[in-house]
Amino acid sequence: MNQQNQDERTFIREAMDRLLAGQATASNGSLTVAALAAEAGVHRMALYKRHADLKNEFDERIRTETKQVPETEKQLRAAIAKLKKTIANQNTELKELRALVTRLTLASAVLTQDQKVSTGQGQPPELPKNVVLFRPPTV
Repeated sequence: MNQQNQDERTFIREAMDRLLAGQATASNGSLTVAALAAEAGVHRMALYKRHADLKNEFDERIRTETKQVPETEKQLRAAIAKLKKTIANQNTELKELRALVTRLTLASAVLTQDQKVSTGQGQPPELPKNVVLFRPPTV
């Protein structure tokens, strides 16, 4: 590891300590990766790419030392809840659409049969005794 990376890691660890102690000097003091990067004087993407282990360490320290949930985890949980709600709504809609397809298919079959009977192309089907026609078939 080169000296620049070692220096960045040192700055990040010191910034972690300051943020967790509530003594931010170069950021707004929030417990976020953006604030950590600003406090350490490094680019935020450096935390995500070169120092992902330190970002994870920061999240873990937030969780253990402050008994708070990291902001990224809060955002992910909110996104998951929103997606679960969307999935539930889509499943309900899918169920309704399947029922509609069944009803429309049955209606189409009845109309086709009525048309055949009314034009004399077919005989009325044998119906069970408990079925009452709205209008008698015309043959």
